[in-house]
Order: sequence, then structure tokens, then C-alpha cells
Amino acid sequence: MIVMENQQEGPRRQQSSPRGRFRTRRVVLGCVAGCAVLGGVLVLVPWERPAEPAPPSPGALAMAAVTTGVPAALPDLAELIGEREKRLRTHPRDARSWAVLGAAYVEQGRRLADPAYYPRAEKALRTSLKVRPRRNTRALAGLAALANARRDFPAARRWGEAALKLEPRRWTTYPLLIDAYTGLGEQAAAKRTLDRLTELRSGPAVLARAAAVYRDRGWREDAAAALADAAAGARTPAEQAAYLERAGQLAWERGDLQDALRHFQEAVRLDPDQRAAQAGQGRALAALGRTTEALNAYRVALAEQPCPRYALELGELYESLGMPEAARVQYDLLRERVRGAAAGGADEELVLGQFEADHGDPREAVRRLRAEWRRQPGTEVADALGWALHRSGEPEKALRFAVRATESGHGGGVRSAVHMYHRGMIERELERYGAARRHLAEALRINPHFSPLHAPAARAASEALGEPPDEELPEPAEE
Repeated sequence: MIVMENQQEGPRRQQSSPRGRFRTRRVVLGCVAGCAVLGGVLVLVPWERPAEPAPPSPGALAMAAVTTGVPAALPDLAELIGEREKRLRTHPRDARSWAVLGAAYVEQGRRLADPAYYPRAEKALRTSLKVRPRRNTRALAGLAALANARRDFPAARRWGEAALKLEPRRWTTYPLLIDAYTGLGEQAAAKRTLDRLTELRSGPAVLARAAAVYRDRGWREDAAAALADAAAGARTPAEQAAYLERAGQLAWERGDLQDALRHFQEAVRLDPDQRAAQAGQGRALAALGRTTEALNAYRVALAEQPCPRYALELGELYESLGMPEAARVQYDLLRERVRGAAAGGADEELVLGQFEADHGDPREAVRRLRAEWRRQPGTEVADALGWALHRSGEPEKALRFAVRATESGHGGGVRSAVHMYHRGMIERELERYGAARRHLAEALRINPHFSPLHAPAARAASEALGEPPDEELPEPAEE
């Protein structure tokens, strides 16, 4: 009975009354209307995309650059320096900010050729070490960068190796050591350090450093390829411009004037403060016979970055044009800048010795360059000392240094027209005419425009030596 009642009750529950059906339709219609209204609202209200992240500030860009050893734009550096100085006024025990400020001062001094920044950098970096004397790798690396900028390569090696000992996997220390080893003439150590760097890291900064090592070993094609890849992968215009300037210098060294000029011009377009590229334009334009443009390019570079090297180049260009008074102005500027560098703890003895050998007192050049050689016997110093000895009347002693600067077995792997010219002229003085003829020809083959003064001298000396004499033919054997 109970079952029967339940079975009968079921159909009655399933039947809907007219009021129930009306209520159901009203609910459904209400849902449809609500969806329609909501859809209209969604159509009328514009779709808001997620806000894009704000671009990094100039100070942040410079911070990323100086902490990884990458070139930074001058305005960005100025902002970073201002930010760090402001923070340190209220947080004087912030060791990291002291180290960053020191590194920024080093880069600013290097970019402006203003050694007055270097004592400030040293004070900031040593303050960082004082605040945090243990495991302060950032400050040690900053001191290594400062020593490289001052051309104090023994100190750069010492600070760099101390930083590396604390953090062997910190890749940014390795480029500093490569520069130090190169300046000391320790090419094998530089190559080993590069191999370790490439195991730890890849990217534009590493490629650019590899290119420098390849160039010093005479591997020009590899160096050019690495710089092209570095420039293509650079993250900022200032970084790309720096790599293009190095590519232009490499093209200049192999005598490709148009390619060099193109790289220098593009570097200046990307970063108008790239004064090394402006001086490079002057070099290339002078070789192309565009003298007025060359003089203007040098003047612009020197006005903003009064580097002793640029003053020497411009002075020699004036001298080659028969303008000795204008050349003397540049030579006086060179001496003034060398004195200023010494006041900032920077070593410009190499360029001063090169100047004295050709335009001043060769014996004074020998004295200065011998001291430089004892302290840091790199390839550039070997070449300069050999030439100074030749100019002071000591060709036998000169040749030993010229050989060291030009033969890979002695560390002179770089293919330099200047070095070959110096060696050829020394051999000519010693009446070693076959070797002299060979090395002068090699200098002009590497770069026939290597100097507005010395390239014509190389051609004249080579022509005076003439063709090598025919070897005597052996007499026929008697039958």
C-alpha cells in the first residue's frame, strides 16, 4: 500500500501548475535579459590592457652597466653618481653604494679622459672596504678596474686576483684580469682567463673581451666576427657604440679605411659622446685625404675628451701638413694632460715616451720607458722602448725589444704596422737589409696608411732598399 501511494504521488509532483510554469518562464526571461544587459555593458566599456612596466631610469641603466663592466652613457652615469651620492649622505654605511659610486667614478673618468675622477673613485672604493672589510668582492673588483684605468697593471692584477679568490664564479672579475695580464705582457695568462670566462658566461660583453684577446694574438678574422656579434647583441646604444668603435679600430689596423670610417660614424650616431670613435674618424678621414674633415673630427674629440693619445695624433697630422706651430700646440697639450694624469694617479708614461722619442728628447724617452718596462713589460712598451733606443743611437739594444714586440713566440702576436715599421727601420740601421726590406714591406701591407708621418717614411725607406738582389745561380756540374 505504501508503495502504491508513493507511485501515485510521484506523477502528481512532476506535474506543474500554471502558476509554476509562469514563474519558471519569468526566471528564464530574467536571466536572458540580464545576460543581454551585461553583454551590452561589456561591449560599451573599453577593454583595459595590463599596464606596461615603466622603462628603467637612466640611473638604473648605468647601475646595470657599471656593475657588469659594460660601457654606460655619460648622462646615465651622471644620474647614477647623483643618486648614489644622495643616498650615501643619509646611509654612510652602505658598502654596496660606496662600491657602485666608485665604479661609476672610474667609468666617468675613463669616458672623459679626466683623471680627476680617479682619486674620488679610490676614496669611495676604500670606504666600501672599510665599512665592509670581509668578502667585499664588489669593492675589490672596483679597485682592479681603477688600476686598469690608471694603467697600473700590477695593482690591477693584485686586486683582481683577490676578488677572484673570494668568488671564483663571479664572471665580471675575469675581464679585469684579462686587461691586467695583457698590460703585463702575460698573453698566456690572458688566454687562460678568457677560456674560463667563456665557460662561465656568454653574451656581448664576453664576446667583446674575447675579440681583444684574439686581436692581440693576431687572429683578426675571429676578432672581427666576435665584435660584430657583440654589437648585434648589445642592450643599449652606448654599449653598441663602444663595440662598433672597437670594430672600427680593428678595420683601421688592417688598412680598411672605408669600413673603419663606417663603424666610427655609426658609433658616433648611436652615442654622440663616443669620443674615441670621433678621433677614429679623424684618423680614417686623414688617410682618405679628407683633411679638413679629419682636423674637425680630432678637434671635437679633444674638446670633450682631451686624451694625450689624440693630441699626439693630431700634432703629427699637423706636422705632416707642414704646420709646425699648430703641431706644437698639440704637443704642449699632451704634456699638460700627462701632468694632469700623474696628479690623478694615472700612468701616461707610454704615450709620453713615444712622443719624446719622435718629437722631443730620445734619451729622456729611453729613461722613462725603461722604468715602464721594469714595472709592466707589455708588448706596447717593448715596441716603444725599442724605438726610443733606436732614436737615441743604440740599434743593437733596440732590436731585442723590436723582436719581442713583433714575434708571437715572445708575446708580440698582434699584427701592427707600426711595430713592423719600427723593426724594419732598426734593421736598416744595422745594415740587415734583407730583414729590413721584408719588415717594411709587411708594415705597408698590413696598413699602408698607419701614420701620416711614418707611412711615407716607410715607403721611402723601402724604395731606397730596392728589390732584393738575385741569388747567384749555381754553376753547371761538369760532365
